[in-house]
Amino acid sequence: MTAGALPEPVPVGHADDSEARSSLARIRTHLAAAGTGAQSVTTAVRSVPGLRSDHQRWHLARSAHQDVAGAGVLQPLLDDPEVTDVLVNGPGQVWLDRGAGLRPVDVPGLGPVRALATRLAGAAGQRLDDAAPVAEGRLPDGTRLHAVLAPLATVDAVISLRSMRRRALSLAELREQGFVDGIGAQILDQLVQVRANVMVSGATGAGKTTLLAAMLSLVPGTERILCIEEAAELMPDHPHVVHLQVRRSNVQGAGGVGLDQLVRTAMRMRPDRLVLGECRGAEVREVLGALNTGHDGGWATVHANAAGDVPARLVALGSLAGLDPAAVAVQAASALDAIVHLRRDGRRRYLDQIAVMTLDSAGAMTCPVAMSAGSDGAFSPGPAWPALAARLDAGPR
Repeated sequence: MTAGALPEPVPVGHADDSEARSSLARIRTHLAAAGTGAQSVTTAVRSVPGLRSDHQRWHLARSAHQDVAGAGVLQPLLDDPEVTDVLVNGPGQVWLDRGAGLRPVDVPGLGPVRALATRLAGAAGQRLDDAAPVAEGRLPDGTRLHAVLAPLATVDAVISLRSMRRRALSLAELREQGFVDGIGAQILDQLVQVRANVMVSGATGAGKTTLLAAMLSLVPGTERILCIEEAAELMPDHPHVVHLQVRRSNVQGAGGVGLDQLVRTAMRMRPDRLVLGECRGAEVREVLGALNTGHDGGWATVHANAAGDVPARLVALGSLAGLDPAAVAVQAASALDAIVHLRRDGRRRYLDQIAVMTLDSAGAMTCPVAMSAGSDGAFSPGPAWPALAARLDAGPR
């Protein structure tokens, strides 16, 4: 492939014939009145004339489930365990990511993108129309949905789907995949055991949610974990996890419940571990406040280019909550024991840095590196290693 050229599209399946489309139309009509449960789909399939074999019924039932409760012709892509993202950029423009970057894919029978986006939003319990042209939520199988209609999008609709990992990877599995080496794994495990407050940073797709789920799976089963997210994605292997997720405002701008309110609510729910899926706004005030008032062992994620950039990111978020830089610095330095930074290089995702949060002589936040990954992926100590080692040896607060 020459520089600048697009990769060859990946073929997926065949277009539905007119008879199959007609059968699906009958099923949609039936389910509009009877609901989308498994028994309703089965009943609807049996009502379609001309189906003689069990294979025909099974195939049509599977297609109906995909069309009504799933992502339709995009569902086979999401069912692929290697696929992380499926993006629809308008009619006939579908891209997917299997961990090695985005590639175009041929999806016969895609149909009108706006109609698909509207149906997916409905399946996620969201409204998507001219009055509410942006929708974000989760499909019944956990897939995260973001959809935008024209005129906000320059085409009729744009859809972004991120598939949810069916189970949390263990720390041992992350080691096997080269995500972290043995030394890094020991430090991460110890951060959980000593109930350190940790912020995981990195770019989109760097593996923040993957690592966080693995870390929460190490929490003792006697502890209660409260996960607060815009859309519930964290699925740690743990017996006592409670999920709280944002509720969007209605078209009149009422009824919304944001992350900041959910953090305050979670603090009253007897959490042993308070976890914020992503810190991206004024809720930083509540999170830092919670971690400064006895809620140890908390975790959160934030978008940043490097561990050293986390202070500037927190100051920017704090300004949204009306906090001045000095107030954010004092709160963050007191609340956060470590910054764990992840990086994505091509198809490789890995633990890049572990830093500590400190205040310099002027009272500004800094994040000196305690451990960093070399070119071979092996971890080696940095200037802040003594401070991190002291926290790891100190045990729970």
